[in-house]
Amino acid sequence: MYLAVIAFPVMSSVLLSFTKYNVYKNTAVWIGLANYIKIFKEPVFWFSVRNNLFIIFVSVFGQIPIGFILAYIIYRKLVKYRNFFQSMVFLPSIISTVIVGILWSSLFSPIGAITKIIQSITKNPDYVMSIMTNKNLAMLPIGFVLLWMYTGTYLIIFLANLQNINPDVIEAAQIDGATNSQILTKVIIPQLYGVIVLTMILAISGSLKSFDLVFAMTGGGPAYYTNLLAIYMYNYSFIYANYGVGSAISTVMVFMCIVLIFIIRVIRSKIEPMED
Repeated sequence: MYLAVIAFPVMSSVLLSFTKYNVYKNTAVWIGLANYIKIFKEPVFWFSVRNNLFIIFVSVFGQIPIGFILAYIIYRKLVKYRNFFQSMVFLPSIISTVIVGILWSSLFSPIGAITKIIQSITKNPDYVMSIMTNKNLAMLPIGFVLLWMYTGTYLIIFLANLQNINPDVIEAAQIDGATNSQILTKVIIPQLYGVIVLTMILAISGSLKSFDLVFAMTGGGPAYYTNLLAIYMYNYSFIYANYGVGSAISTVMVFMCIVLIFIIRVIRSKIEPMED
């Protein structure tokens, strides 16, 4: 079952990346590394890699820490109406990604609500928000929306695992005179190492295959400056019908994902003995 569902499609895609596939004649000609050389020479590919790394950065160093902090606040009962607070943070995660993308792109547009609000606050009717059309800044609103939308998912994951920690362990630390910060750093976080690694793997794999939100917000523009590897692959595979190049891009994505996950596992193996 694994070979049929996972291994065979992956290997077929890798083999296809070394060919020039004619979709109309259903023929494939072996061309070696030509597809990889082609994409490595294109600036759009490097824009896409840069943007995917930006999304990974936002996910790993934004969504996961904020999700953990919010979960810890709920776990320690530091906020009133915890169920309402938890629901409000998690709510964006269950809204259609396409709807979220269209909603936020309209808010950030030059004639959107945010422009109107800033015009009202600054008393400057000529102000126009151009961040979505600025090729150097257009990824920033996308990063903000990613934080807003997916932080709730990590909140739920961390909260569920915090609630599984044996309270006797924390009580014993309190009896020994440990402060709240010591309990957090010496007791709670070490018990969540496995969950933290899991969330990082989920964040990296999810970031590398990001597509729908950015496609709905910008379509990869302006001038490909918000393009992602998945959009790049989509364009080659389904717009240009060049499956060989599209498969080469997907292979690069898989390779990047494996390398990043391997780095995380190495870091974890270095940290755990230090804690022991």
